Amino acid sequence: MGEKAPEMERARALLRDAHSVAVLTGAGISAESGIPTFRGAGGLWKQFRAEDLATPEAFRRDPRLCWEWYDWRRSVLSQVQPNAAHHALARLQRTKRDFTLITQNVDGLHFAAGSERVLEVHGSIWNLRCTGCEREWTDRSARLELLPQCPACDKLARPGVVWFGEKLNPNTWAAAERAASSSDVFLVVGTSAMVYPAAGLAPLARSAGAKVIEVNIEATPVSGLVDCALTGRAGEILPAIVSSDQEYGAGS
Repeated sequence: MGEKAPEMERARALLRDAHSVAVLTGAGISAESGIPTFRGAGGLWKQFRAEDLATPEAFRRDPRLCWEWYDWRRSVLSQVQPNAAHHALARLQRTKRDFTLITQNVDGLHFAAGSERVLEVHGSIWNLRCTGCEREWTDRSARLELLPQCPACDKLARPGVVWFGEKLNPNTWAAAERAASSSDVFLVVGTSAMVYPAAGLAPLARSAGAKVIEVNIEATPVSGLVDCALTGRAGEILPAIVSSDQEYGAGS
């Protein structure tokens, strides 16, 4: 990391001195835990693409097929552990009184690493939601009895995630926008910056005066507007810029 040293030190100083920090994480941070690709050309399951299954229409058409896919995903994710990047962010949260972690991921790995108050803008694969009374509950069983029913009204349950074509939870999204626009430092980790509206958070933070740090294995559409771009694995970079001597330091 020799040639990255100045940028690494700058990122470390920005985080150390910040009063308020907001973080956005995407699929890249979880990929380092070995989570397989569920989308794109390599994300086929029984000849189906994620885009063919993760829609309200697909669930109405064949709820069992949809649940079989999510049940398989749950079984895969139940064997995955948080990596060094997840743990570094959990540690960073403990060093700042004003900290918000926003994630596009539905795998729950931030909670498993010890993070709290995580805004899961796309929901959680470990949550179920009733299609009747809309009650939502958590069930971390690796495999479910299909088709799962609501314990309150016995109606069919669906995965508690945001599908293609659905709107984000307005309260969760409003909290994410508030965090981004009020942060001193906005840290973007492992996101392609191509999926909206989450991709608009970094520009929002920048326009509100925040310093933006990006950590990714390659350049993204926001790389040109950030204050500090760190190219590489999050599991290596984040532990290096989140140090133990930041405990309620100058920025807290």
